[in-house]
Amino acid sequence: MKTNIAIINGHPDIRSYNTALAEAYKKGAIDSGANVRSIHVGSLKFEPSLKFGYHKRMQLEEDLISAQETIRWADHLVFVYPIWWGTVPAILKGFIDRVFLPGFAFQSRPNSILWDKLLVGKSARLIVTMDSPSWYNRLVYRQAGHRVMKRATLQYCGINPVKITELSPIRSSSELTRAQWLAEVEKLGMKRS
Repeated sequence: MKTNIAIINGHPDIRSYNTALAEAYKKGAIDSGANVRSIHVGSLKFEPSLKFGYHKRMQLEEDLISAQETIRWADHLVFVYPIWWGTVPAILKGFIDRVFLPGFAFQSRPNSILWDKLLVGKSARLIVTMDSPSWYNRLVYRQAGHRVMKRATLQYCGINPVKITELSPIRSSSELTRAQWLAEVEKLGMKRS
């Protein structure tokens, strides 16, 4: 049985190294026989601000309806993005706010602090780039950005397991190191993990 994989590139610039990583994963996944759909968040046309919170529903733009269909279709979600200011880029945060809505990703229970997880049965991989060294992110920031995406977003909606591949430091990396990272990510795609 073929695995359906959605690759979500959260870097706003299509020319970024994150795009090369997303394409490497895609190549590995396709070579292994998976079905793959890609979403480049920076190319979508949508209002990234959840203007009214959850008090009033904003109408979803066509690109977001399509993104929800892709996420619903997928068995495995792959998010590729940089860590900026300790978390995801604003455009990816806006995408999550607008797409992972009540009724789609989770549902609050009336008169309860509990909720229903509506994306159960899916897994995810975060491929994250940073300029900070991994040890600094772990010791100083306590991997805050990773914890928000893994626990407070994806697992909150029922997506599990969520695995993280961290590539850093990007700014000081050599061309050889970047080529090795691309090969590593392509292998992840071949394993569909």
